[in-house]
Amino acid sequence: MFEQCPKRLWLSVHRPELAEQDEGAETRFATGHEVGAIACALLPNGVMVEADPDLAAALVTTQALLDGGHDRPIFEATLQHDGVLVRIDVLEPNGSGCWHMAEVKSSTKAKDYHVGDIATQLWVARNAGVSISSAAIRHIDSSFVLEREGELDGLFADTDLMTVAEPIITGRGATIAAARATLAGGEPATQPGEHCDTPFPCEFAGYCHAALPTGPEWPVTVLPHGGGKRWIERGIYDLLAIDPGALTNAMHARVHRATVSGEVYHDVDGARAAMADWAFPRTWLDFETIGFAVPRWIGTRPYQQVPFQFSAHVEEAGGTIIHREFLSLDGSDPRRPCAEALIEMVPPTGAVIAYNASFEKGRIVELAAAFPDLAVALHGIVARIVDLLPITRANWYHRDQRGSWSIKAVLPTIAAEMDYAGLEVKDGGSAQEAYVEAIATGTTSARRIALDAALRAYCGRDTEAMIVLARRLLDR
Repeated sequence: MFEQCPKRLWLSVHRPELAEQDEGAETRFATGHEVGAIACALLPNGVMVEADPDLAAALVTTQALLDGGHDRPIFEATLQHDGVLVRIDVLEPNGSGCWHMAEVKSSTKAKDYHVGDIATQLWVARNAGVSISSAAIRHIDSSFVLEREGELDGLFADTDLMTVAEPIITGRGATIAAARATLAGGEPATQPGEHCDTPFPCEFAGYCHAALPTGPEWPVTVLPHGGGKRWIERGIYDLLAIDPGALTNAMHARVHRATVSGEVYHDVDGARAAMADWAFPRTWLDFETIGFAVPRWIGTRPYQQVPFQFSAHVEEAGGTIIHREFLSLDGSDPRRPCAEALIEMVPPTGAVIAYNASFEKGRIVELAAAFPDLAVALHGIVARIVDLLPITRANWYHRDQRGSWSIKAVLPTIAAEMDYAGLEVKDGGSAQEAYVEAIATGTTSARRIALDAALRAYCGRDTEAMIVLARRLLDR
């Protein structure tokens, strides 16, 4: 925490009431807890060091296990040095009086910031007299495939970081001293920046940003694909202050021109040419998916995006539109029912339209691989998928999009009444949270019915929005 931002550490100790957790924090915490519990369960002879009644007792328990020639894994081993207390996820005996240290993470690989975590724990462990022979991040192996229910051997892989952590360990004492000095002083004057989101979103970002002076109405950061960075480096923060002749990127020039003039960029002829060969019946398709860190269904991988819902608005040449949809909330593997529903509900001819279509294509290809008997029909759908996103990006821009072509950014500029703000489920993240809540054992039937309706409303809104958008693109 201190190395990400000294002010974050200070606020967490002195002003914790200012913290604001983002919407996905609870889900991340739950995932981390599940992954940690499974890592322990895969070492059935291990001993857990409980934090109750307090951490002082945990320190005593850990020391007793270490002094007693313990030859079983220790979970949450609690050690302390120079006022720094750590709880190590896993200590495994290596048979020679030394220990292998593993920190369990829900990521699929070791990350740069993990090195600092390992260095701190090694520094404490060594100074506490514990002999560590190796130290690793125990992360999820993304190549793992669940073959039998409940059999998770192979879910984790260790990436040893001891060698890369060594240079940091020698300076750990100075870092700890600096952190202690920060806590003893007044609130640091650290200004907001990239560190507010890296490596984690800071729970105090709202507090820190509220203290900043109001910036320009149209900052250079609305230029897409990081286009504002070069101007910030030159000390220019206001998009309106840029000389349009200095904008060599056509997209940036377009965004600048629309922002300054307030006029919408709309290339009707370009949009009509791009959509001219989209055959009827046209199927407007959108998926919602769930990606569990720990796979729940046979044949799935960690974080595999499994479709549990789709909306399909089928548009005939005469303008008639029929809505078809699929939603599975019983907790069972939704893939085959989803695949069968796609084959049944999507017409065998005509264009299939998605927004950022590579996602829908990828999910259907995975369904085809999982169910070979359905592969021909599924690949037939894939072959007809076209993408509305690049057409929108090339032919439409309203300054209120503020540099984004996500459908949720574009829709208010063409049909404000179709805004997502009034929906309970507003985006893909909240759709995943709604799914997890719906399949949880403690969810009441009334709540599950409400979640069912909320998910249908959200996914259906996405495909309705595509139709409205496409019609606006084609209309002078």
